Amino acid sequence: QVQLVESGGELVQAGGSLRLSCAASGRSFRNYAMGWFRQAPGKEREFVATITWSGGSTYYADSVKGRFTISRDNAKNTVYLQMTSLKPADTAVYYCAASGLRMATMLSSYDYWGQGTQVTVSS
Repeated sequence: QVQLVESGGELVQAGGSLRLSCAASGRSFRNYAMGWFRQAPGKEREFVATITWSGGSTYYADSVKGRFTISRDNAKNTVYLQMTSLKPADTAVYYCAASGLRMATMLSSYDYWGQGTQVTVSS
């Protein structure tokens, strides 16, 4: 079992930056690929970014490529999402998740989920 707790979400102006954190506890964090997803009101949850267990490979949704950066610190059992040049369209609840696969973009590939953190970008 892996427990995930997100933090760092807040209200920010368009063009601003935020860093989300996801702290993991339970089974060995380094065994899992990690992902970030988001869900805007009235929309389905969508993939944002993923990172391999070692942190050596990452993959991003086209909508955030070049603006968001996923990283992890296995010594701290934490994964991060650095978000820059934020847009109102980035407003959503952001979730982190853990997968037993090497990397994954599909929701169904993830075994554990956090409760989410709200990011609101004002225009």
